[in-house]
Amino acid sequence: MADQVLLAFSTFPDLETARRIVLALLESRLVACGNILPEIESAYRWQGKIETSSEVLAFFKLPAPGYAAFEAKLKELHPYEVPEIMAVEIDKGLPEYLRWAAKLGEI
Repeated sequence: MADQVLLAFSTFPDLETARRIVLALLESRLVACGNILPEIESAYRWQGKIETSSEVLAFFKLPAPGYAAFEAKLKELHPYEVPEIMAVEIDKGLPEYLRWAAKLGEI
């Protein structure tokens, strides 16, 4: 499908870092949109210990064919040693919105 869009997400250590990276991905034309949720509580196992931390979550909408470039750039910009970068295909959605996201916000 020409309008295949992904919903990707990643966590960040703070709001400033999330904003900087979301804007860099937008400026690089790798995403159509980034949404930032300013505070989440994360619990995870890292290096043999259970950790908890306050983080910031960002959602991204991007064309599926651009995922590899998006992932590479996000990994390059991200401060974490192993950043959480995940994506799911969007099966359903408002067709006009999906076309908009597939064209990186240009209609």
